[in-house]
Amino acid sequence: MLQTPKIYGIGNPLIDIVISVQDDDLTQLGIDKGIMHLVDENRQDEILSYLKNSKSIYHPGGSAPNTMLACAGLGIPSLIAGKIGQDNFSDIYIKQADEYGVISGLVRGDGPTGSSIILVTPDGERTMNTHLGMCREYSATDVDQDLLSKSKYLYFTGYMWDTDAQKGAVTLAMDIAKENGITIVFDVADPFAVDRNKDEFLAMIGNDVNVVFANQSECAILFETDDYNASTNQLLPMINQAGIKLGKKGSVVLDRGEKSMIPSSPILATDSTGAGDMYAAGFLASISNGYPIIKAGEIAGFLAEEIIQIPGAQFDVEKIQSFKTKYFS
Repeated sequence: MLQTPKIYGIGNPLIDIVISVQDDDLTQLGIDKGIMHLVDENRQDEILSYLKNSKSIYHPGGSAPNTMLACAGLGIPSLIAGKIGQDNFSDIYIKQADEYGVISGLVRGDGPTGSSIILVTPDGERTMNTHLGMCREYSATDVDQDLLSKSKYLYFTGYMWDTDAQKGAVTLAMDIAKENGITIVFDVADPFAVDRNKDEFLAMIGNDVNVVFANQSECAILFETDDYNASTNQLLPMINQAGIKLGKKGSVVLDRGEKSMIPSSPILATDSTGAGDMYAAGFLASISNGYPIIKAGEIAGFLAEEIIQIPGAQFDVEKIQSFKTKYFS
């Protein structure tokens, strides 16, 4: 019998192909640094051909799936919903995801599994080149309405606004969540996604969402100010709770009209991949365990700081389970 999830996460299951590069490599490839580029298979082939002598590391990825894998590792029954292909990448994805104990809501389609070439420069910045593949086809008919209706949290990111099919799936899921008193959690995900969907995101945050995750640059686009105090003041009356990531400054947590600063720890960043995903995982695992918002922000910040000190967007199973022992046992 399929386990009932506490968190139902909808996202883009992608195989991450992580490669260390120099800034000159990005220049030679004509790639803007530090953002997520949507590319086709031919462009991915060009990048991989250029970097054919570089070492590649493969991980199950995608923003929301990363968060669900970590939540599962932290002991929270968590489901990944999304669409994969029927190819070698899909087999690798399922095998590696199973090791975290995550509940599979993955459906297979007739096409390639999505993948993301993540180029990591010496300063730890990550530049993603993503071909969504079958992720783009995830639709309302793929949502497991019964399992979702039994969950406590619905989690999704702004990356689901890439196609009408994906957006339709999330819209249906939000309707089911509201009917069943499920907490709706939205990570705006990426400045590029915010820029394209600003008005829609603001309306959704104001009308539908209970908990929001964003970083300083995303808030700057949403609220048209670089001052995070000003942007979080605008967000405060719109939302129940939020975690706003400020990089080296730490984060700001919002809780029903109150705002608190969570300071960061001095660390040396190796690879910023997955910082936001792990922040969301720490926060979600904490609030689903009934922890107060300050504690949730502290654990979220800790996981974000830990992940950027190692390559890749995900902890290995033993590491994430050690954090479960530390914080949730």
